[in-house]
Amino acid sequence: MRDWIVNETRVQTEDILLHFDPAEKIAELQRAIESVIRGKSETVKYALVALFGKGHLLIEDVPGIGKTTLSNALARALDLSIHRIQFTSDLLPSDVIGLSIFDQHTGDFAWKPGPIFSNVVIADEINRATPKTQSALLEAMAEEQVTVEGISRGLPLPFMVVATQNPSEHHGTYPLPESQLDRFMLRVHMGYPSQDDERKMLFDRTEVNPLDFVHPVMSGDDVSELQKLASQVRVDPALIDYLLEIVAATRANDHLELGVSPRGTLALHRSAQALALIEGRDYCIADDIKRLVIPCFAHRIIINSRSAGLKNKTREAEQILNEILSKVAVPI
Repeated sequence: MRDWIVNETRVQTEDILLHFDPAEKIAELQRAIESVIRGKSETVKYALVALFGKGHLLIEDVPGIGKTTLSNALARALDLSIHRIQFTSDLLPSDVIGLSIFDQHTGDFAWKPGPIFSNVVIADEINRATPKTQSALLEAMAEEQVTVEGISRGLPLPFMVVATQNPSEHHGTYPLPESQLDRFMLRVHMGYPSQDDERKMLFDRTEVNPLDFVHPVMSGDDVSELQKLASQVRVDPALIDYLLEIVAATRANDHLELGVSPRGTLALHRSAQALALIEGRDYCIADDIKRLVIPCFAHRIIINSRSAGLKNKTREAEQILNEILSKVAVPI
């Protein structure tokens, strides 16, 4: 891809002809989401990275921070099919994927698709469901299809899972297995709002819900074209080597039992391309990779038994990754 050439109605790239300005369209989507989620522009940007990087997003934090609000705002700003699944301990895999029901009139089994057959699936409090139900998402997130009774059924594209979860040490949760976590491109944390942002929130929500004023600003075709555009963002070979050295350092670290998987390597590469696109560049820089290492890798690495007694493994994982970043030379 080369610099975008903008004329009256089209943006010409090397392989894609867009009928809109990518920068304007992305900015419009950001504004729509940030009209509801105040003071969290970096978190919103990471959500868009997952969207344009063809990945899935896991939002983790304590209750009441705005995890579900962010996922709803993202979904409402997209003109796509959306289903929200409230994960509970009694939810069954068939409640997510669907099942075949016997039709007495025809004498045959009729397939009834579940809510997974949507462009955007909001998996609310995903870690409150049992591991068996959580595993119903594995094939869908990795291969964009589900297999039931020996028949594989493709999911609508673009396809994205936006999951929320409370920290695993909270009551009534089932920790997500490593195989599930590895399928999320990014894991982000909301954090508490600033006092000024919380004051604005109190005034904004006195009589109305800001979500009611979020309208679709991007179609499915727009998303697909921007995903293709992100895949064309240039990544210099020196940056590829930098990324691979970070990955190798996680696999050789004495404090880690499990380093980053090849899927994680690909996720960081695609994330960096998407971040560059969002920031208006057709090339990646080292800072793109550095900014994304923690949201992309922290949920993938496993701390070894010597650190098993730590109360906050998320913070420890982030600390280890920061130490790795401080030791790996940044390409000039």
